[in-house]
Amino acid sequence: MPLIENTLNVLMLWAVIGYLAGSVPFGMVMARVMGLGNLRDIGSGNIGATNVLRTGSKPAAAATLVLDAAKGAIVLLIARATAGEDAAQVAALAAMIGHCYPVWLKFNGGKGVATFLGIVLALAWPVGIVCCALWLLGAAVSRMSSVGGLLSAAASSMAVLLMGYGTAYLLCIVLSGIVIWRHRGNIRRIRTGDEPKIGEKK
Repeated sequence: MPLIENTLNVLMLWAVIGYLAGSVPFGMVMARVMGLGNLRDIGSGNIGATNVLRTGSKPAAAATLVLDAAKGAIVLLIARATAGEDAAQVAALAAMIGHCYPVWLKFNGGKGVATFLGIVLALAWPVGIVCCALWLLGAAVSRMSSVGGLLSAAASSMAVLLMGYGTAYLLCIVLSGIVIWRHRGNIRRIRTGDEPKIGEKK
């Protein structure tokens, strides 16, 4: 973990900022703006890009993916530039929690893969590239977005160690744990062969 340089009050402030940034449900916003209906009533009811794709709108799904990734990356980069690495990691973790457990949606948010990838790209871009590549590989081979997300999350902590970013190890462990926990239903469906393929309506 990084050296703690800020006071508790500063870290708590960045935790609040990160949570609020992460809690913006861009999937629901894009579905509403593009006239796709209430995302909670579509497919799995999830607010992420995979479920947005089930509306049939690739542009909306792509925009959701980019925006969900960007909110984690941007808050990390701003915190790093203004307060240091400890604040950056606190803000990033809070953004992930905000995405997965937004207070506005009764703490029932997304599964965190896009936000996770955005955070890792901003945290250590070479590791982020590896994680994105693993996500694409897993999704392409299995035709299941969940497999790609689980693969990239599981590999992230080892990647930061092997690539010389050891101060991010604890954060990646926690982030990957959140991703895996949020995908526990997907894991059950993968085991039973019931997990929907990319583009299929659930």
